[in-house]
Amino acid sequence: MVTTNQSRTMAIPEIHPEHKAYWEAAAEGALLIKQCDSCGEYHYYPRVLCPSCMSEKTTWIEAKGTGSIYTYSVMRRGEPYVIAFVELDEGPKMMTNIVDCDPDTVYINQRVKVVFKQSGEQDNAGPFVPCFTPIEE
Repeated sequence: MVTTNQSRTMAIPEIHPEHKAYWEAAAEGALLIKQCDSCGEYHYYPRVLCPSCMSEKTTWIEAKGTGSIYTYSVMRRGEPYVIAFVELDEGPKMMTNIVDCDPDTVYINQRVKVVFKQSGEQDNAGPFVPCFTPIEE
């Protein structure tokens, strides 16, 4: 069985001050998303303004960390890996990697849960990045 992300190095993401809480939570194993205090909509990628109503009143909340694969692509250059959009149970879709599974077993609507993988190399480790892995059913 081929598994993803065993030796593949993820790029270190650029961290902006307004996303500091997001990356700190990821280091603790929590996935944060934003919820608008005005319209109630959840959104990801976290930003200052709500993309639904443009309100500045948004709050970080901890997502359940579960969802379903909305769409995906298996990249077969070098070690195969899976890039996907996962629809979180809260509603937003996020681009991510599907890890710790055989890429040929991934499918649309598959239930997944968040796991965190460290970016960068051992000698230049970056922040933990939210990825998803299939839920055993």
